[in-house]
Amino acid sequence: MNIGILGLGVMGRSLALNFERNGYSVAGYDIHLKFDPSFFKDKNVKIFDSFESLVAALDKPRVILMMVPAGKPVDKAILSIKPYLDKGDILIDGGNSFFVDTERRIKKLKADGIRFIGMGVSGGEKGALMGPSLMPGGDASAWEQVKPMLESIAAKADDGTPCVAWMGNGGAGHYVKMVHNGIEYGDMQLIAEVYDLLHRGAEISNGALAEIFSDWNEYDLQSYLIEITSRILWWHDDETGESLVDLILDEAAQKGTGRWTSQNSLEIGALVPTIYAAVEMRLMSSLKAERMVASKLLGEHTSKFSGDTEKLINLAEKALYASKITSYAQGFALLRSASKEYGFGFNYADIARIWRAGCIIRASLLDDIAAAFEAEPELPNLLLNETFRKVIVESQSAWRDVVKTAIDLGIPMMATSASLAYFDAYRSERLPANLIQAQRDFFGAHTYRRIDKNGTFHTKWE
Repeated sequence: MNIGILGLGVMGRSLALNFERNGYSVAGYDIHLKFDPSFFKDKNVKIFDSFESLVAALDKPRVILMMVPAGKPVDKAILSIKPYLDKGDILIDGGNSFFVDTERRIKKLKADGIRFIGMGVSGGEKGALMGPSLMPGGDASAWEQVKPMLESIAAKADDGTPCVAWMGNGGAGHYVKMVHNGIEYGDMQLIAEVYDLLHRGAEISNGALAEIFSDWNEYDLQSYLIEITSRILWWHDDETGESLVDLILDEAAQKGTGRWTSQNSLEIGALVPTIYAAVEMRLMSSLKAERMVASKLLGEHTSKFSGDTEKLINLAEKALYASKITSYAQGFALLRSASKEYGFGFNYADIARIWRAGCIIRASLLDDIAAAFEAEPELPNLLLNETFRKVIVESQSAWRDVVKTAIDLGIPMMATSASLAYFDAYRSERLPANLIQAQRDFFGAHTYRRIDKNGTFHTKWE
């Protein structure tokens, strides 16, 4: 058989059907099979009852895709299947593994002649079935063998290009997926903040907001997340008839990839404040009981918006797009820093292209991002690209008005505010870090540099 899939949960089963639909015979195994094998009736998919029988059924060199939870389950799966593998066989980890773990596994398996690929997979259950965005990296010698099958199952952009490309060596694939998820966190929070401002602040109904988001999805903000936001806001609960989103508890869960992005950015000295804010607001959302007490003791916002609602909607559209561009700019700047730090050798245009379809953050602006990096591969920040620079500069007045309105209404827009502050800081020729350096020298004799002469200096302040 052509490919083995280890782990037949929702994603594993969907990928199995995707491979089969594209002409590949699939061997599957799950240590805890939780579905009726007749699920694959009349399909060229066969379920095996052991690691040994799974491996024995595959063509050599074997290709096995592991779709198991990140962390210890991946190590356990590798340990269980490795005795049955031969030199040259290929293991692919398609879960949300931390890139450092992937690099450790690559080195360990290479010693036994087994080729390992860490591959980010984005798109959820539907994407896995109909075409995900795939971000493979690791053992480059394995890429040419798996490339045809991965291109066949990947999502296709509007120009027909498969949304898969080789990301680089080591943990490159899982690193790119980690940053993808960080951008996803930021994007979701930015959308949620605008929804909150217009719904809770300006008292616009969910039905009206659904139409607004649907309209926005026709223009610059066109994206998967804007599309599903409109559909969510339309949805009514079958039992109560009320808008379902109003009945959902306001506690947002997280699986860790946004936090990993934030932590790693600090380790390598890159700035992603929009993502930080998104992670922080998910943590704040988890303090539901405390927030309920605080709303009574500290008082919730009481101001009501009394301005021009249509004008606010137009301003919010511009502010959301400017914040979204800034969030992507931060994500790609992080990728650039990581590429230098870890030697990944990222192709930023390729990354933008494979995010154009299949994945959660697919959006029309990715075409412009790909074009920007195609024209200038060493572009340090998207805000310096002419296309995005023009949009940001023209949008800043609306951006500021939206943040000021939110402040007046007591509506928290942490990610939007962080995006604007990043823009203001990035374009500041001089920041107040001179005072910080003076303070450090005052209490710790850490020295400082001057703008009028070379060298390092220390002042006896007392």
